[in-house]
Amino acid sequence: MATEIGDAIRSMVAEKNISEELVISTIEDILKAAYKRKFGTDENAVIEFSDDYQSVELFSRRKIVDDDEWYNEITEIPLSDAVKIHEDGEIGDELLISVDLKEFDRISVQSAKQRAHQSFRDIQKDTLYSEYKTKEGQLIIGYFRRQVPNGDIYVDIGSTEGLLPRRNQSSRESYGPNDKIKCYVELVEKAERGLRVILSRSSPELIRRLFEVEVPEIAQNQIDIIKIVREAGYRTKVAVASRHDDIDPVGACVGLKGNRIQTIMSEVEGERIDILRYDPNPVNYIHNALSPAQVKDVVVIDKNIYHAVAIVDDSQLSLAIGKQGLNVRLANKLVDWMIDVKTSEQFEEMDIAKEARSRAESIFHTDDSYLYEDHDGESAPTEGFEEEAYADEEEFDLSELPLDEVLIKKLQFHDIYSVEEFISLSDEELASFEDLSEEELTVIKDVIDEHVVIVDSEEEGETEYVCPNCGGSITEDMTVCPNCGTGLAFEVE
Repeated sequence: MATEIGDAIRSMVAEKNISEELVISTIEDILKAAYKRKFGTDENAVIEFSDDYQSVELFSRRKIVDDDEWYNEITEIPLSDAVKIHEDGEIGDELLISVDLKEFDRISVQSAKQRAHQSFRDIQKDTLYSEYKTKEGQLIIGYFRRQVPNGDIYVDIGSTEGLLPRRNQSSRESYGPNDKIKCYVELVEKAERGLRVILSRSSPELIRRLFEVEVPEIAQNQIDIIKIVREAGYRTKVAVASRHDDIDPVGACVGLKGNRIQTIMSEVEGERIDILRYDPNPVNYIHNALSPAQVKDVVVIDKNIYHAVAIVDDSQLSLAIGKQGLNVRLANKLVDWMIDVKTSEQFEEMDIAKEARSRAESIFHTDDSYLYEDHDGESAPTEGFEEEAYADEEEFDLSELPLDEVLIKKLQFHDIYSVEEFISLSDEELASFEDLSEEELTVIKDVIDEHVVIVDSEEEGETEYVCPNCGGSITEDMTVCPNCGTGLAFEVE
């Protein structure tokens, strides 16, 4: 049978975006299925297309056998019938017998049509899935098509539609017919009726992809985006770090006169974006995370549960917290710490400050007018602490000294609670504490020197003396100096 299918093939390729080879292969499968339904097998079915694919023919391949040995009319043909078709035919040869599809029963034809429709739907779905699956996690540009009553938006993204659910939309944005929409492809999956492409305008990953487009240093892996936290439509915080000392990660992301960050902010309808430097030291990281607020100091309350207090001036308090707590909430998510924002006065009123102050007052029997060191290391000497404290090294707590609570908490962060623990540290060990400056360490040492006299306890029953000959150390139980060999005798007066 000859069938005009060239136009159909080209139409399928153009409209359904299916490859020509796949369309032809599918047609072959459909014809073989119809053949099998009529004859019970498709092993001897042969399909041939014309060179221009304008026609296709279906043949039955049959082996020529002796008339007396002819048993299978599906796969064999007797010699007497074969020579009528091809006069040179001989026993053992194979003939291609043309099959007219009109001979097929109605059920076979209908089944073939249904199989064809289903096959082409599956092919189209697989082709679209393969195409858009590669776009998952990337940016895509589409056009507003329609919005349904629940707020979801359907976006024309080329060969199919993408879904921008209401939950993935920014509160700042609204769209009308034919508006261009740049989206992040969140998910691509096969659905019962085609393909589901889930888009997002609220994902932090949208911001990441925009930065990769606008900042070449990020695309070239010279700058890393460590983490992004976002409240879509309101504020985003981006922590960045440079792989090269000569590249300022924040400056590169902002761009000359802020051109790079302004382009990104325009894409998200003016949403505020804070770019800050990542720091492995949590104290410094928290400092940076509360941008644009200026933080005076950060005190780690409990490093095991990641709890810290950020101390700010009164003028910076509302900025650090943000509208409805947005700034500090995003900072918490960014550094994965629980951050309390307090003024200096509020911090002093906290239980941790009260407890330390009361211990100091009870030991030194003085009032609140004793010396406190501020964060800059500047001291304000006041009344009190005229007596020096004498204590055993292992018993004297640092919190009992007139040290700023900020310094005490920094030391406690490094598991340093007593004077003995502090003075046992080498200069190299002290220098490794990145959150303690040289000025602060000097303040701590000065306070210890001024108010604490370390007295080593003597071992019971043993007093040290000096050899009269060499000056070496001796004890009462010695009869000879271990250093010079001089004989010794102790007399009791």
